[in-house]
Amino acid sequence: MFPLRRNRRLRSNEAIRSLVRETIISPNDFIVPLFIVEGKSVKEEIASMPGYYRYSLDLIEKEVKELWGLGLKSVLLFVKVPENLKDNAGTEAINPEGLMQRAVKTVKNAVPEMLVMTDVALDPYSSFGHDGVIADGKILNDDTTAILAEMSLSHAKVGADFVAPSDMMDGRIFEIRSLLEDEGFHDTGIMSYSAKYASAFYGPFRDALDSAPVDAQEVPKDKKTYQMDPSNRDEAIRETMMDIDEGADIVMVKPGLCYLDIVRDIKNVVNVPVSVYQVSGEYAMIKAASEKGWLDHDAVVLEQLTAIKRAGADMIASYFAKEAVKLIS
Repeated sequence: MFPLRRNRRLRSNEAIRSLVRETIISPNDFIVPLFIVEGKSVKEEIASMPGYYRYSLDLIEKEVKELWGLGLKSVLLFVKVPENLKDNAGTEAINPEGLMQRAVKTVKNAVPEMLVMTDVALDPYSSFGHDGVIADGKILNDDTTAILAEMSLSHAKVGADFVAPSDMMDGRIFEIRSLLEDEGFHDTGIMSYSAKYASAFYGPFRDALDSAPVDAQEVPKDKKTYQMDPSNRDEAIRETMMDIDEGADIVMVKPGLCYLDIVRDIKNVVNVPVSVYQVSGEYAMIKAASEKGWLDHDAVVLEQLTAIKRAGADMIASYFAKEAVKLIS
């Protein structure tokens, strides 16, 4: 005898599948990463990220207006800093007329309603390509957090809605929140990269910003002394809860697809929004495989984004955001 309940009844056509669908992707789910460079009329494709570009400030205005028109309401800004402005202390990071500071003002002038988030880390500004100040072959935690707090304040002063510390230094959320409060920026939010792993998926991003660690004596060869060990799970909870206690408004897991168990673990225990960064390596793999004809690009993009949201992400930073909203519309 056949069972009285047949689950396939709820899969029999697109109308019923849409009606009972548990996880829905919308433009409201996305944060759009944007790479910004000096110059005029610059739109440079990133070789390891086909279809993704670095923009000069004059062209970023057009881009953010297009994003807003598509229903994308949040951007995360990254800057490619000229080599002559890099040093061990990331001095350029707190220049009130620096590229990031001008980028924030440019985006806000173009689309005042756009939510602007800014990357807070020293690696784009470091002559060594690390997220912290280096001395005697080590990353100095407390010296770095003091600079990150000043960097965050400089972003808040020019109109950033959220600062996004991506460095993984201990205590930096407390340092940033304390300085923002002391200076009266009570409404400037913090999206903390709380569980950022020392992943092999970041290569194309480092190409985009020329921010990979340099090969030199007395310089750590990788970021494993501050980014998390991919083997660790419980540590992600500890890191995230500490960031919340220190004042983080949103917490992030990075990368995405290989860490969906971490996303769900964190979502189950926190009471703040959870973001996920679908990183450059994830983007590049889909692009490369689809160019070979090995994958259906659009179907895989939507499947991966759905999986990230299904795991518990409240928002997704994704290089596919623009393509995805066109597909779902």
